[in-house]
Amino acid sequence: MLSVDSIAPDDKRRASQIAEWINKQSCYLVELDNEVAAYGVLNYHFFHHGYIEMLMVKSEHRRHQLGQALVEHFKSICKDPKLFTTTNLSNEPMQLLLQKCGFSRSGQIDNLDDGDPELVFFWANTRDNEANLSK
Repeated sequence: MLSVDSIAPDDKRRASQIAEWINKQSCYLVELDNEVAAYGVLNYHFFHHGYIEMLMVKSEHRRHQLGQALVEHFKSICKDPKLFTTTNLSNEPMQLLLQKCGFSRSGQIDNLDDGDPELVFFWANTRDNEANLSK
């Protein structure tokens, strides 16, 4: 997984963070030819709602819908009717991916990365909501 992660070479804490995600069983992989091509992390730390904490696709596999497959998988398994994620304002490919997957912008967090606000995105599981209403 470290070979997929573009942050790992510059942040030595990433390896322990990945190990923690694995230990908590919140990490999901996409493998191609027996190699990790992408990974994502789904947890419930964001105000007890579903939260995609990380989505990382190996550079040579980007634009092949692996990120979209992970997001759609997270939508299908999320235990909460609300699913959130964040990405930097500068990360336009991720913003486009989230829009394609039905997420809408839900706010902004300033001062995490200087000059690059964190955008909050939200997706509502209307299928579960509709099923609960019809019961």
